[in-house]
Amino acid sequence: MEQKYDVMLILEGTYPFNGGGVSTWAHMLCNKVKNVNYTLYSINADFEAKSKYKLSNSVKDVVQVPLWSPLEPQEIISYGKKFYKSVNRKEQDDDRAVVEQFLPIFRQLVHNIYTNHQNPEEMDDVIFDMWQFFQKHDYKKTMRSKAVWKTFCDMITDIVAEDNHYEATLYDLTVGMRWIYRFLMPLSIDVPKADISHLTLSGFPVIPALVLKYKYGTPIIATEHGVFIRERLIAINSSEYSFFLKNLLIRFSEAITKVVYHKADIILSVNKFNMSWEKMYGANPSKIDVIYNGIDHELFVPMAKPAHLKDVPTVVAAARIFELKDILTMIRSCEVAKRSIPNVKYLVYGDNNAVPEYTKECRALISELGLEDNFILAGYHDKPHQLFAEGDISILTSISEGFPYTVLESMSCGVPVVATDVGGVTEALDEKCGFICKPKDYEALGQSVVTLLQNEGMRKEMGAYARKKVIENFTIDKFIKEYEIAYDFVVNKKVQTTVEPIYLNTDLQQAMEAS
Repeated sequence: MEQKYDVMLILEGTYPFNGGGVSTWAHMLCNKVKNVNYTLYSINADFEAKSKYKLSNSVKDVVQVPLWSPLEPQEIISYGKKFYKSVNRKEQDDDRAVVEQFLPIFRQLVHNIYTNHQNPEEMDDVIFDMWQFFQKHDYKKTMRSKAVWKTFCDMITDIVAEDNHYEATLYDLTVGMRWIYRFLMPLSIDVPKADISHLTLSGFPVIPALVLKYKYGTPIIATEHGVFIRERLIAINSSEYSFFLKNLLIRFSEAITKVVYHKADIILSVNKFNMSWEKMYGANPSKIDVIYNGIDHELFVPMAKPAHLKDVPTVVAAARIFELKDILTMIRSCEVAKRSIPNVKYLVYGDNNAVPEYTKECRALISELGLEDNFILAGYHDKPHQLFAEGDISILTSISEGFPYTVLESMSCGVPVVATDVGGVTEALDEKCGFICKPKDYEALGQSVVTLLQNEGMRKEMGAYARKKVIENFTIDKFIKEYEIAYDFVVNKKVQTTVEPIYLNTDLQQAMEAS
């Protein structure tokens, strides 16, 4: 019988409780990879009662961590430790241990967040020291102690005093400390032993992977979809947080990203675009490899357009309604297309409730531009392989992506794509199977939509080429085989030590064969 490795797949806000590209990717791994049993470590805002996916037999357990719940995770979920032991430990904790042992570690944490020369080895040491402390002492009582709060306030006051460009209010201090408390909470949760920890983003979910590495020397694989730090910077800079909070969140996120790249044994990017960001934040190029996403080209096949849409020029999109998908730009592109094609129809399938405030903003713009009959937020589609048949073309207007499944799925269905030039889009899509535009350029996007909708011959030619490209480069079998090789590779400690980047996944197989 083939040896199977135990892999803890660490996710945040995605599989198995929410949809999206990362969830599609994770579901494929859990259903198709043959040399692994998975434990899903699922970090969510609150407790999730029901999985959105039917889990395969290779998923042996789901460890859920509701990070922002009003109750502590341990108060909602059993993590294998007897409750009375936890209570007993809390009663035995004393403030002297916090002051004498923990405060020096906490001061070093704040220092490493704010220093202009962040060192991932030093931050790793801090996280290790914290983890050791919380093996014997209660997380909640420690982090909420008056001594820790006062130390945080005093240190921030000194930091702000050195910079006259901003200030920190009591509200800022409270929110900032709450962020630190929540992000580091997995340090207090025991994790099951595993042969590999597999991160799905290079951010704060690294904490349980670090715990496994501290306890058992477990190797870490980090798969980079959309670059965590890039998307975090976009989100923070467009937020309404105060300068203090933006600065804290950026610095803390950068420090953690550097730790991920420092501690990961292999960084498996879904595209080559991500490499520049990974190297900029300290990743050793010898650790970096690319495994492109793959799809089932025998499921996503060309189909006849539904009868009710046969004479309607139709654009389809598969996208959750939130900021990174830039649905507002998609709506504006529809208004551009309507000038030339009055009965154009956009059908956008995806979760309308991901960010209710953003959905409300989208609906308001649809109304303002008079597009109620042209732009439809169609909600969840339970048969994504049939979705693209509804459109003459598909569209993606994201401002950040990894290697989007929607582009591959549309191409596999023989439907040409209009997309923004973000992430790895152009590593799949080229001028022979669609149009590529700058992000937020709704005029160019709209005109590209018009060009394709008005030229049936071009659509057919592009669609045929697109499907051929998927079959030759982006099949699910290729994708799965490369992850099976990667798991073998990292467990057997055959990690690259050369100074040149790996770049292409074939080198993983060659390295294994050479060993």
